[in-house]
Amino acid sequence: MTATTQPLRLTQYAAGGGCACKVPPGELERVLGTLSVPAGEDLLVGLENGDDAAAVRIEGGRALIATADFFTPVVDDPYEWGRIAATNALSDVYAMGGTPVVAVNLLAWPRGRIPLELAAEVLRGGADVCAAAGTFLGGGHSVDDPEPKYGQAVTGLADADRLLRNDAAEPGLPLTLTKPLGLGVLNNRHKATGEWFEEAVAQMTTLNRDAAAAALAAGARAATDVTGFGLLGHLYKIVRASGVSAVVDAAAVPYLDGARDALADGFVPGGSRRNLDWVAPHLDSAVGEEELILLADAQTSGGLLVAGELPGYPVVGELLPAGEHAVRVR
Repeated sequence: MTATTQPLRLTQYAAGGGCACKVPPGELERVLGTLSVPAGEDLLVGLENGDDAAAVRIEGGRALIATADFFTPVVDDPYEWGRIAATNALSDVYAMGGTPVVAVNLLAWPRGRIPLELAAEVLRGGADVCAAAGTFLGGGHSVDDPEPKYGQAVTGLADADRLLRNDAAEPGLPLTLTKPLGLGVLNNRHKATGEWFEEAVAQMTTLNRDAAAAALAAGARAATDVTGFGLLGHLYKIVRASGVSAVVDAAAVPYLDGARDALADGFVPGGSRRNLDWVAPHLDSAVGEEELILLADAQTSGGLLVAGELPGYPVVGELLPAGEHAVRVR
């Protein structure tokens, strides 16, 4: 192929990719720690514990859930990137035990560098996911930007007394993970080589709707989705907010095919290493660094981590009373 006929690769237009492009958790918390935001009794979930979304009590015993999520391209196919980004944005509502009702698009596009026809494909992917989820899609906002970015702001509803929160975990409960890990290293390999990983795309475009319904049916009270801060990072946020500790059984954690090969070949996102650095001071581990990198791997549109046992999903650890270390990996 000549340079003029070679397919355009969206991932080459961004320094990061997917949820691995998030601001590192430690830096983000330092920024948020400078804010003083008034809270009222009807703000059920706000800034305090870095939960997946905000929740406000409204009439009829319901909670309104609000969130926004967007990121740079995680795959080169614009339609699939749109599907992944929309699935990821809706996940924040599911992770709180809610039902997404309406979404609006968030689009940043280098209009002088990438044809707008590809932006239309991104938006089509997002619209198809909303249709599959039964979520209305309204308008949104767009800007001219040096890097392409896409996502959605989503509003949903939930039972105010049955929210899934990251500060409600209790000792003695098992930890269930609803999607395998490895998305970060596989996406990084795709960005570097162009290799396509169908299983990874299928996972990233699978809604967390059924997993959230299973968590609510099981009586779960605490959950989060596993995205840019990795399993260890999001678990650390749960145990810190809940005043408990946790143990992870490394051998029980499922991984996507090819994830370990991608790790061995060096396709590790910078975000995954930063996640591990953030959690390391609070971690006691009996496994090696490579295993810890996979456990901290920055996921995009990952599954739910639930305090409780869900039929059909693997148990990967358990919650314990607060101990010397917040998280132990055995």
